[in-house]
Amino acid sequence: MKLSPILVASMLTLAAGCESVPAAAPEAAAVRVLSSNGVKGVVDDVRADIERAIGHPLAIEFSTSVALKAKIEQGEPFDVAILTPAMVDDLVTQGKMAAGSPVHVARSGVGVGAREGAPRADVSTPDALTRALLNANKVAFTAEGQSRATIDRTFERLGIAEAMRPKVMLLGPAGGPAAVAKGEADLTLTLVSEILPIPGVQLLGPLPAELQNYVSFAAGRSANAREREGADALLRHLSGPELRSALERHGMESVE
Repeated sequence: MKLSPILVASMLTLAAGCESVPAAAPEAAAVRVLSSNGVKGVVDDVRADIERAIGHPLAIEFSTSVALKAKIEQGEPFDVAILTPAMVDDLVTQGKMAAGSPVHVARSGVGVGAREGAPRADVSTPDALTRALLNANKVAFTAEGQSRATIDRTFERLGIAEAMRPKVMLLGPAGGPAAVAKGEADLTLTLVSEILPIPGVQLLGPLPAELQNYVSFAAGRSANAREREGADALLRHLSGPELRSALERHGMESVE
């Protein structure tokens, strides 16, 4: 069968067009991140920028540092973990995290949060903080949070540890601010960086300087990282100057 010249030309044009269309590039694999809730606000804020910068999407699980470290020790796969420096050092010693990979990320102080719209209690001095705590019906914070030691020590130093026992609500990860937002607690004590991002919760202020203690965060690559290149790119970004403005917005400071 003889094809018409017009049909032949059309077929040749179609074939040429097909040859000129490049194959779709494979999607980059996700970098698996286990991250403390202490940096959740910052990471969520700049996540899209980080993903563009490193060329990989991020698959992130947020929880307490204690819970995440336990998962890693039990064999949970990950590429990068953001925990406290002491935990990172211990995981390096155990061979769970690559030696030489850890970087400093940020630090945050402990603050006091209340429901948005509620009268703003003064927490700027030890005496004012004492009054605010004793006037609250319920004070919520995370049982295993990195701020727990500072909170317990604050109660002791203010001489109100016994008086606070019936008022305290010990909750799971990120539970303190959530309880305040829902009206289940009057105040929450936790890292400033965990109060600021929560809708319905206002930061009354950090703990007074004489009671304050900072919690630092570091990040490191798994010794068995599946996405080593993406993990290293993420670590460079987390420790670089690009993150500083986001840290300030979330009540955190760079750690040199």
